[in-house]
This record gives sequence, C-alpha cells and structure tokens, in this order.
Amino acid sequence: MTNLSDKLQIVPANAEAAFIPPPEPPKAKPESAGPTLEEVIERNEALTEKVEALDAVLAKPLAEILADREKAEEAALAWDRFGAMWMLSQRAMRRVALDLAAQLGVSEEEVVARAMANANAVLNGADEVDLGGTVAPAQMQHIARHRNFLRKQFK
Repeated sequence: MTNLSDKLQIVPANAEAAFIPPPEPPKAKPESAGPTLEEVIERNEALTEKVEALDAVLAKPLAEILADREKAEEAALAWDRFGAMWMLSQRAMRRVALDLAAQLGVSEEEVVARAMANANAVLNGADEVDLGGTVAPAQMQHIARHRNFLRKQFK
C-alpha cells in the first residue's frame, strides 16, 4: 500500500521556494568501440620496450651518461665544422668553375648542367663512376649509404 506522502512533495512555505523535480536516473553510457585486444597488447609491448630502454639508461652511472652526452656533442660539433668547411670549399670551387667557364665562353647554366650530369652519373651509374678519381673510395661508400636521399636532391 502506498502512502500519500510517497506521492506528495512538501514545499516549504517560503515565497522563494521552487518546485524541484526529482533527479533523473543516470543515462546509460553509449557503448564506444574501445581498442581491440591486439591493439592493447601492441601498445603494452611498445611501452614495455620504452621502459626497458629508459631502465638501461638509468642503470648507468651518471658519469657514464654524461660522458656519452659529451661524446655526442663533440661528434655533432665535428660534423657541424665539417659541414661548414665543405660548404665553403664547394662555394669556392663553384666560383673558380664559373670564372674559368666565363673565360672560355661557357654559360653558368651549362656549368650547372654539367655538374648535375656528373652528380647523376655517380648516383645512377655503375659503382666505378668516381669522376676520374676525384671521389675517394670512402667517399663513394658514404654516397652509397645515402644514395636514395641524394637522388631526390639531384633531380
């Protein structure tokens, strides 16, 4: 048997009182497609690898970590200096080539076209194309390691 007080809401006699409806029952959350089991396992494995890599670094003594950093900075500085030296020598050789070409009546466009043809011969030709011996074997190996990147640059 239901009681009358179960169906009635008693509002205070206060003039500012307002009728407050009973709270709505919580709505069911729509089912969203979460990650699959395979995705969760894959993510877990990736995170595990990262944690293991960090653990390996943190397991080293601080002096060793700092020494590795110093070596990396020294190597980066050496490559930066080499790049500056290379760029300067290339610009100087370009100037010499253009000056000599002008004396012979050869245009800058022709000089650039010949340079590109030589670069492409090294990149796309047989491994023995070393521009008449001006590219050392170690340099040829270095070029070979970066051949795909260089081909994009010399199109």
